[in-house]
Amino acid sequence: MSNSENKCCCCGGSANNLSQLEEILARYEGVKGALIPVLQEAQNAYGYLSKEVIECIGSKMNIPVSQIYGVVTFYSQFHLNPRGKNIIRVCQGTACHVRGAKAILQAIEDQLQIKAGGTTADLKFTLETVACIGACGLAPVMMINDDTHGRLTPQIVPEIIAKYA
Repeated sequence: MSNSENKCCCCGGSANNLSQLEEILARYEGVKGALIPVLQEAQNAYGYLSKEVIECIGSKMNIPVSQIYGVVTFYSQFHLNPRGKNIIRVCQGTACHVRGAKAILQAIEDQLQIKAGGTTADLKFTLETVACIGACGLAPVMMINDDTHGRLTPQIVPEIIAKYA
């Protein structure tokens, strides 16, 4: 096997980034059923699963890239695009919906200039909607990272988001 076959051509070619993925792959070499843990660790290392990372994983694990994409797109925990430093999750459950979740989502979209599912250009925020956060008594609710913010109004959204900017 030549040197070029031994190396992944992923992660922007940076030796540090390449070594992280190589270390992950080395830990799981020969382990059956290791694709999901490898993908999880790679995503933790890089923030998302780029095309190059997926191709490298496929090459090293001898798994077709199409099969890896099938796994990545099936599970919502995996992301194919860069994500923001702060993840905003806006509840769209029944209690939140009845109490104005749509207006909360709109206020966030307006402030950040992105739609649900998007990430700001500066990679500070990713905006997602979720079916339920489980804090119905505080409806409408959003989470930013691990912090829950309830009893929201469109007027207080900018102040909350500013704390994470």
